Amino acid sequence: MKRRLPKNATQEARPLSRLPMSSSHSRPQKQRTRQRGAAAVEFALIAPLLFLLLFVAMDFCVSLWVNLTMQYAVREGARYAVTGQSNLDPNASGQKRYLAVIQEIRNSSMGLYDMVSPSYTITVNGKSSSYATQGSYSNSMFGNPGDIIVLQINCSWPLLTPLARPFFANGLYTFSVAATMRNEGFSGG
Repeated sequence: MKRRLPKNATQEARPLSRLPMSSSHSRPQKQRTRQRGAAAVEFALIAPLLFLLLFVAMDFCVSLWVNLTMQYAVREGARYAVTGQSNLDPNASGQKRYLAVIQEIRNSSMGLYDMVSPSYTITVNGKSSSYATQGSYSNSMFGNPGDIIVLQINCSWPLLTPLARPFFANGLYTFSVAATMRNEGFSGG
């Protein structure tokens, strides 16, 4: 029910009470627009540095992932090499053990093998030999039955971030991965 005032009572006009307004609402529209413009300028100044750091971090993460992937591939290649098998050689006739081991490394590298420009340093019973190109590979590359082999692959990975390249020789992240095992008692190969 509505309460009525007596006819002779006068109503006084009272100001409405308001909650205190925040400073952004009390500013004129022009000042708020200027504040938004300042935030856009600040972002435009900071964004390139932020994105540069983000891309450098991603570049290093990819480089470390490539390193770990190639480490896995060399370990799998060494495990295959010690068995003396040659069934992975892509040539169906006259399969060679050393080509089968290289194929196992290639298969385990998740497509990175050709991108890292691999060269091999293989140590058989303490004697090291380098194999820079496929033409230099040989039958004795992975040793004989009972030999201890150290299979090392030297790799280089191109960095993508232009400002990170000067910190690496020729803009390449170079690394080596290796695995050591003893050949099993297989028949020559």
